[in-house]
Amino acid sequence: MIDRRAILPRRWFEIVVVLVSVMAAFVPTSPRIVERWFATGAYPRVQRVLTSASNVLPVPWLDLLSTGALLWLAWTWWRALRPGDDRRVTRVAAATRRTVVSAACVYLAFLLLWGFNYRRLPMASRLEIGANPPSTEEVVKLGLIATERANTLHARAHLAGWREPVWRDEALQRSYRNVQARLTDAPDAVPGRLKRTLFGAFLRWTSVDGMVNPFGLEVLANPDLLPFERPFVTAHEWAHLAGYAHEAEANFVGWLTCMGADEPAQYSGWLFLYWQVAGELNAKEREQVAATLADGPRRDLAAVASRLRRGDLPMLRRASWAMYDRYLKANRVEAGIRSYGAVVTLILRARFEDDWRPVRRAFAAPGP
Repeated sequence: MIDRRAILPRRWFEIVVVLVSVMAAFVPTSPRIVERWFATGAYPRVQRVLTSASNVLPVPWLDLLSTGALLWLAWTWWRALRPGDDRRVTRVAAATRRTVVSAACVYLAFLLLWGFNYRRLPMASRLEIGANPPSTEEVVKLGLIATERANTLHARAHLAGWREPVWRDEALQRSYRNVQARLTDAPDAVPGRLKRTLFGAFLRWTSVDGMVNPFGLEVLANPDLLPFERPFVTAHEWAHLAGYAHEAEANFVGWLTCMGADEPAQYSGWLFLYWQVAGELNAKEREQVAATLADGPRRDLAAVASRLRRGDLPMLRRASWAMYDRYLKANRVEAGIRSYGAVVTLILRARFEDDWRPVRRAFAAPGP
């Protein structure tokens, strides 16, 4: 016989969890509160614990969690839909309830472990950044700087080579810590180990270079990345681990990290910036910038393009990026995937000291 007095508290708990998740998704939050209590308060401490634990395990937590979740869903719905009696409607209703409550719990875990970083104060609140958008001439000039630096660094970077595993590169780690100290007074984030994943083929097919698992705070990398791509991709994902969820800000922090590291990492950063600038220009302006590339960087860029073409499944890529665009907008990034290119504006409008060190605003600390 079912004890309804025991069931009632559980039902109320489930209702509360779903309502809280809906409120968390739609109720406005104060960026200053998020910055103070989450992004520079609780999150850095959680990140240090989870990423340090993840770095010990060669297998991604995401693979284990995803496998467990899929098995649980399959078991739950197999039991609900199996033939044999007249209680199928009741079982389906119960499975639906469990699925909805579980999804609400997963969403709340996402927010509390990482997702609230989407709602923190923007980079303009902590750095001296001009308000006016850059002109086309400034963007072209930045592209020409990128090609000049790539041309200069190419031979020395290839001669020095790229250290593996890249996440152990002391120069890159040191620059990562320095950049974080320039941007915030929060504790340093722990660099994450680049891991191969069961989703590696998906990353290849959709032309995604890397991602952060928000539930384990670990870095997953496209298995086909070329050696000179890996420093920037690593630094970009480390920026996410440091709480910079916005793609433009992660690109900015990753690029700054490469600029403060050794020459192979700098070369990786300048090649990335060339791609970004090229994406902001029309065909004629792109040709103007591309004409200044030397043979070495041109070959490396061609190798990247070849890598992308080899693994690309266009329909899946378009569907995946459309879904990611909706995901970003659902997390209050209004520009969606267009936010990637906003790094060009950040670089052109931020004030720098020597060696690309950004100048922090004196009143950047968040209020209560």
